[in-house]
Amino acid sequence: MPDQVPGQAPDKGPDRGPDLVPGQAPARAGVPGPPVAGGVVALVESPVQLLNVLEWAHVRPPASPPAPGARDGGAPVQAPVPSADPSAAPARPLTVVVLSPSDPTSRGQLRRMAELARDEGAVVRWYEARGGRGGLVRTALALTPLLLRVKHLVIGDPFSRLVQVLLPLCRAKELTVVDDGTATMEFTEILTNGGRLVRWHRKGRRRGPADAAFGLFASAARRRLTPGRGNRRVELFSAMPATPPPGMALRTNRFAWTRSRFGPPRTLAGTDLIGTSLVETGVVDPERYLAVVKSLAERHGARRYFAHRRESPDKLRRLAAETGLEMVRPDLPLELVARRGPIAGSVLSFPSTVVHTLPLALAGTDVHLTVVDIDAGWLTAAASPRAHTFLTDISHSARTLHGLPPADEPSRA
Repeated sequence: MPDQVPGQAPDKGPDRGPDLVPGQAPARAGVPGPPVAGGVVALVESPVQLLNVLEWAHVRPPASPPAPGARDGGAPVQAPVPSADPSAAPARPLTVVVLSPSDPTSRGQLRRMAELARDEGAVVRWYEARGGRGGLVRTALALTPLLLRVKHLVIGDPFSRLVQVLLPLCRAKELTVVDDGTATMEFTEILTNGGRLVRWHRKGRRRGPADAAFGLFASAARRRLTPGRGNRRVELFSAMPATPPPGMALRTNRFAWTRSRFGPPRTLAGTDLIGTSLVETGVVDPERYLAVVKSLAERHGARRYFAHRRESPDKLRRLAAETGLEMVRPDLPLELVARRGPIAGSVLSFPSTVVHTLPLALAGTDVHLTVVDIDAGWLTAAASPRAHTFLTDISHSARTLHGLPPADEPSRA
């Protein structure tokens, strides 16, 4: 078994999640964080969403660092904080509501991100919204008092059914959408052109009764997130090449918090390869993917494979056996893992969020990223008709904005 590398989560057996009651902050928080009337509430379901909430808070600080008692679940102390944005509103305390996913890797990364959030002064509250029958209903009831009072709501995934169900409970006049990766590009396009709040890889699939029922919430969520309705102010905080609709404010995420807290990284010889969950979502054929990864490893001298948090263990075991690559399960979002290092001087990635975020997180370093195009012949018969166009647009925009070379051309490293 290879030695543990920085950024790799050790194998600790099945993940049961934090031993918490609903609404209790994980790990060392100890007691439930109290609702913060008039503050900022962020609803997050993934490690990347929580990272981007911290990036947003860094350039528009919602609260001062808490007193020692606040780290143990008490309310953060509100005090004037110098803001990087002179036009920012007065500081408000931040409560991060984690709507925990079910897969072990995401839960593990979220626990680590929750620790970082508390270090930044946030109160973290953990909810098992997917925990057994009635988890969503219990979570909605528990959060209702908080959502009714909050003045500013931050969400990470407008496509999430959980968020769409909770959004009607919120009367906040200020709404911020932080990046959930490439979904941000779809979100702004749907708001501009109309349509259902449904991800591209789900479009074209047969709709069941549950889809029809949740469609009502999706329509209500789209209306709530449309700028100008009900005198609401809607802001987008994004590192992606997204074009917001008229009336929506846009602020660029340059990963200033990540760069201030971590790195610069030590760079290694050779090449690292970043994996994708396109097989798991039914977009790319697994046999084609295996052949492509094997070819890339041989051509570019790749040594490590950084797995996406949704990649299946069976797939990763097969990749390791047939390619010789060392499989790395990051314990934090890849932007943080790469920034703290060590990381190879040359990094290969399929079209995904990281081809836009890593150039920002690694700005000023000697690390160079290369994007691998997805060939139309790799797609499954069940893939959405829009799949290849969407993935090609991600690659093209990354090359245009960040100067990334394709994998069939020499790397700049």
